Amino acid sequence: MDDVRIPKFQWGQPVLAVIDLRNDGSYPDCVADELLAERGAQGEIVQVGSHVDTQTPIYLVEFPNGRVVGCLEEEIIAAALVTG
Repeated sequence: MDDVRIPKFQWGQPVLAVIDLRNDGSYPDCVADELLAERGAQGEIVQVGSHVDTQTPIYLVEFPNGRVVGCLEEEIIAAALVTG
């Protein structure tokens, strides 16, 4: 039996992108490698799921530009953890 990873983030939680999030070819109506959300952009988690085969948590994050981007835990950080 595979180990199920418990998601670190929850639905409705504000997060920040820790890297530039670019289209890997799976985002419709955008060219490959197009910038979807830049590093530091704040978004909100609108859905939490997991990759079926690896049980890796996947987060759908809505950013202010209206794009909803699938993110891995390594690509986002809780907005509350960032201090000015």
